[in-house]
Amino acid sequence: MTAPRLEIRNIVKSFGGRQVVDDVSLTVHAGQVTCLLGPSGCGKSTTLRIIAGVEMQDSGTIYADGQLICDTITRVPPEERSIGLMFQDFALFPHLNVVDNVAFGLRGGARANRARVGDLLEKVGMTRFSQVYPHELSGGEQQRIALARALAPKPKIMLMDEPFSGLDDRLRDDIRDETLAVLKEEGAAVLLVTHEPGEAMRMADEIALMRDGRIVQRGAPYHIYNAPVDKQAAGFFSDINVIRGTVQGALTDTPFGQFLAPGVADGTAVDIVIRPQHLKIDFDRAGRGPNPTPSDGTPARGTVKRARFMGSESLVEFQMDFDGSVLRALIPSVFLPQQGTPLWIMIRRDRCFVFAR
Repeated sequence: MTAPRLEIRNIVKSFGGRQVVDDVSLTVHAGQVTCLLGPSGCGKSTTLRIIAGVEMQDSGTIYADGQLICDTITRVPPEERSIGLMFQDFALFPHLNVVDNVAFGLRGGARANRARVGDLLEKVGMTRFSQVYPHELSGGEQQRIALARALAPKPKIMLMDEPFSGLDDRLRDDIRDETLAVLKEEGAAVLLVTHEPGEAMRMADEIALMRDGRIVQRGAPYHIYNAPVDKQAAGFFSDINVIRGTVQGALTDTPFGQFLAPGVADGTAVDIVIRPQHLKIDFDRAGRGPNPTPSDGTPARGTVKRARFMGSESLVEFQMDFDGSVLRALIPSVFLPQQGTPLWIMIRRDRCFVFAR
């Protein structure tokens, strides 16, 4: 089996007695995009800097194509690691035009360098700007040039630290998609750091979710979204509703019926987590008592506290009769009931997660 293009094993790093990277291991294969995702301050950027050679780990090892490039004794210099770097500050040279910025650092002959620069400018759609200087470019155009410059030496590994954070929201999605297409075509192993779940879901083949210096869950976007390891992981990807209960006989009683909690000891307090889009209004029973069917489970009544139109959907907040808690539901299209309206609510039982508290 082919060795991973990038592999880090058991990386540890502390600053001032505080451990900011705690036993982090991951692999990235050629042509794969892995997103290191997590809140600010969780150790993502420090991990990236260690891989790049800008920081030195306290312990752990880093390999490229199966070859050791750094441990606490051996250390290949950053410029010899065949690693491309791209950060939120594009750091283009203001005194060089686009062509010279992209060509900076290339070691080949003049003809080969011109061909490589021309090919990359065509890929990122910037050929007509070849003689322009950075201050004459928009943020999106500068991002394209920074990508071309990072890819010019044909790095085996591309490290990207929040590279799209400075872009306008409307432009960001297009730039991300274009960048991803170029990266896939170039075939580098990509490790992208971001704190935005949507960005990770849009770009990644694999997500490594990081918290307090550790990777707490790793997998394909679909898996990590639909099978979160804990309540915090579920809540990082979207708003969540939490219904509290206590386990008895591997079951938890709730106003919405019983939920399975296999392997959880009797008397354990649990949180039942469900996302707002998986709550639904029982319109058939609106204004009258529950009449559940086996497939529906048990509806519970709540009173509308607030309703807001969000564009393609409506967010409705309910104060629940059973305990006064507030649950939020995302309803497709326009649904704006008046404050104080009582309604019966159902939940998608197959979309609920049960976690011990």
